[in-house]
Amino acid sequence: MTLDIPNLKDGGTISDFDRRLRDEANEDFADIVHDEPTSKTQIIAIYGKGGIGKSFTLANLSHMMAEQGKRVLLIGCDPKSDTTSLLFGGKACPTIIETSTRKKLAGEEVKIGDVCFKRGGVFAMELGGPEVGRGCGGRGIIHGFELLEKLGFHDWDFDYVLLDFLGDVVCGGFGLPIARDMAQKVILVASNDLQSLYVANNVCSAVEYFRKLGGNVGVAGLVINKDDGSGEAAAFAEAVKIPVLASIPQDDDLRKKSANYQIVGTFESQWGPLFAALGDEVAVAPPVRPTPLDQDGLLDLFDASQTGGDFVLEPATDMDMRGKNAAPAESLEVIYDTV
Repeated sequence: MTLDIPNLKDGGTISDFDRRLRDEANEDFADIVHDEPTSKTQIIAIYGKGGIGKSFTLANLSHMMAEQGKRVLLIGCDPKSDTTSLLFGGKACPTIIETSTRKKLAGEEVKIGDVCFKRGGVFAMELGGPEVGRGCGGRGIIHGFELLEKLGFHDWDFDYVLLDFLGDVVCGGFGLPIARDMAQKVILVASNDLQSLYVANNVCSAVEYFRKLGGNVGVAGLVINKDDGSGEAAAFAEAVKIPVLASIPQDDDLRKKSANYQIVGTFESQWGPLFAALGDEVAVAPPVRPTPLDQDGLLDLFDASQTGGDFVLEPATDMDMRGKNAAPAESLEVIYDTV
């Protein structure tokens, strides 16, 4: 198998794409319709606000897809390195970056068994990130994928590669799958709250920006997690013109099982059919071009009395800014008596 990913270090596709990024495109590619990915391996980047439930969704989705007979690789690309914790019963697996550092100091090479682990047919690993205050998480992502290439990433045989990314796409590292066409499509995870939809909208904006520059990544849809039925996330999906792939309810049983590191993405669970349906949707959902909202459009999804969406901006004055120093200063202007 050959994964259709540009090389991160060498020339070729990357340099060509970088050239297009540096040269702001004048042409609008809105009328170009991109076909559904046809390569054997689907590489899917999942984005969402921190704490919204990406790891919960991905652990159970990947487990269910494996039960459906798919070969699945789950890669955590969040510096928190918690993507695989639910899958492995709360245990933290060694990250690629920390393992590489340790092995390098010992003069040893990193092997697959040092960083990749499996459960229920799912293969999983964490890229990791720098120590707190000692580096850029986005740079860590780039370094991590370089290490994956050395481990033979392009030769691995999987039906699906799921990448768990932090929704902060304004950072180059976290926006890598979109900016470099590393994935064929993006899936968003959000809830019925303004902040998670703000992040989802930012990702849509990033996809739209790079599509205008000739990129091919699209949004396959939205997974609504902790759905309380209030409808804002569904309204967002309709507004940006992407489908809702699944609605995972706000349920106490799900909360408890997640807190206890129990897998519910299995045919043995009452939640199995939900994740089986999500697995089917993820497999066939084509990447589409979203229409991101502006700030007012986002606020309009919510009751104005709850968000302050009906607030009118009042300009400040120079006197406001001076505060207690607002007394008029004596003028040095010379005034002549008129005759």
